[in-house]
Amino acid sequence: MSRLGIAKRNPIVSLLSILLVVLPIWACANQETPMNPDLSASQAKSEGLEDQEDPHASLMKERFPSASTCRACHPNHYRQWSSSAHAYAQLSPVFNAMQGTINKKMHGTLGDFCIRCHTPVGMTIKEPLFTSNINRHPLSVEGITCIACHRMNKEVGKVSGRRPLVQASILEPVYGPSGGSEVKKVIADGDFGVVTESGKPGRAIHRDAHQMTQLSQPGFCGSCHDVNLPNGFRLEEAFSEFKASPAARRGETCQDCHMGKEPGISSGYDFGPAAIVGGKKTRDRKLTNHTFSGPDYSIVHPGIFPHNPVAQEMASMAEWLQFDHKAGWGTDEFEDAVSDDATFPEKWESADDRYEAREIIDEQLLLLEEVNQRRLALLKRGYLLSEILVDRKNQTGLAFHLEIKNGTDGHNVPTGFTAERLVFLEVTVLDPQGNVVFRSGDLDPNGDVRDAHSIYVHNGELPVDEQLFSLQSKFITLNVRGGEREQVLAVNESVDSLPFLRTSTMPTTLTGRPLSARIHKRSIEPGGVKQAHYKLTSDQMRGPGDYTVRVRLKSAMVPVNLVAAVAGVGFDYGLSPRAVADRVVEGHVLLWERNTKIHVQ
Repeated sequence: MSRLGIAKRNPIVSLLSILLVVLPIWACANQETPMNPDLSASQAKSEGLEDQEDPHASLMKERFPSASTCRACHPNHYRQWSSSAHAYAQLSPVFNAMQGTINKKMHGTLGDFCIRCHTPVGMTIKEPLFTSNINRHPLSVEGITCIACHRMNKEVGKVSGRRPLVQASILEPVYGPSGGSEVKKVIADGDFGVVTESGKPGRAIHRDAHQMTQLSQPGFCGSCHDVNLPNGFRLEEAFSEFKASPAARRGETCQDCHMGKEPGISSGYDFGPAAIVGGKKTRDRKLTNHTFSGPDYSIVHPGIFPHNPVAQEMASMAEWLQFDHKAGWGTDEFEDAVSDDATFPEKWESADDRYEAREIIDEQLLLLEEVNQRRLALLKRGYLLSEILVDRKNQTGLAFHLEIKNGTDGHNVPTGFTAERLVFLEVTVLDPQGNVVFRSGDLDPNGDVRDAHSIYVHNGELPVDEQLFSLQSKFITLNVRGGEREQVLAVNESVDSLPFLRTSTMPTTLTGRPLSARIHKRSIEPGGVKQAHYKLTSDQMRGPGDYTVRVRLKSAMVPVNLVAAVAGVGFDYGLSPRAVADRVVEGHVLLWERNTKIHVQ
């Protein structure tokens, strides 16, 4: 039986805990708000949380246009963004629980350090740091929305997400890489029927587009994708890795590989109209893809993600969570078989409403599948797997290895938050009779590989996987007695009610990191290769014959032990730790598979 959410490790309390791995120096004035995934639509309305009835909604629109407003003229950009990792950033229940856990462990002193990247609008309007997304403003849950990039007018550099947004209505100028010559043509052409003044009839658009050259440069991405903590800890180094890469020396950019025709490779850009205004297209030009493919995938209800204005108009987030799409609601098979006395939530009592909802769900699932295919293409370009290479084969033992290569020369793989990225080899060897005689990279009942962070390994119920090949980096903290230990989260387990930052005895400018903590990076450098070696002893051999070796290279969004580590604060949308873990494992991606038979005399 699974131990997730039940069995917990006994923490080893030591003074190393006080040597904080991460601790921003500023204090947070916001109070923690418990998650309330059961908040009804009527409650949301009474508490002024529902945009449609909120008297402040018009004021919010004057400060921050919604992505759905941009959709009116940029439908293709919106569709790509709506299912992207940027659009999912704030909706992720794993992220919300993780940043809530870290803030709780650090007595609120983390502040908005994590969440300001995930919902710049939410933090600008001073929403609570930790609350259900059901409680947040609709613009806040859009995450890294259009204005997060196109209402930036300053080249801020590597600021770990602290990017000031220009607050203005849709009528005010936006910022793009090429300026506003096309916008001015649209305004001057009466056939487009646009207006640039409030209160006038017509289609409201921004009156200009100012040039922001950094928007098409890697440095713009680096402001969020290099994360440096106040104590010198380098949490994410995607941009730094890129700066030292062969791709950077060739003059390629992050955008070339992540916003081009094909994900993960500099393949050029599509060409077409940037806007379709009232059915009329603007002139053809270079088009960037806003899918932003990456290793993350959605584990939330398809009624609330991807972002969909039609779905949002049909039902609230809380109501969508009540729609059981997996049971087949809204399909002929289900509706023909449902009994007359069957009960449904009030919103979904009508079969007509369920049918309409099913149409939306089917569209959402189709879009998610398109995104998954781009994610698979990206990952397969980043990780290359050789054939199985035999080193020894006889009854005294079997030895073989494989090579795993970084297929890109733009950054390490994995990159970014490497301590939360799990890429591993699953290896199975069958004897001539078809019996399993060797396993590595298999999952414990919780869905973890059998490394030191597996609860089953920690409790002695399963053996550690001594030959595991994994590219997951690990957080390492220094013990006061001189040793080191791994941690799932880069946070302290303080023995003091008031954690504090201990002054380093050496400037971090000399070491590049605080002496008390580091990341043990296991990623592969641009163009680099690592080998995975496997050995079977004579005790595991079962006589002569053909032994079958099966190898799979898999990628996971996060390890399940992270889910266990952050479960204490609860997960959004009423999800249990088991449900979150199962959905994470369901999203594991098979990148490559190798099979061979090795004849042993």
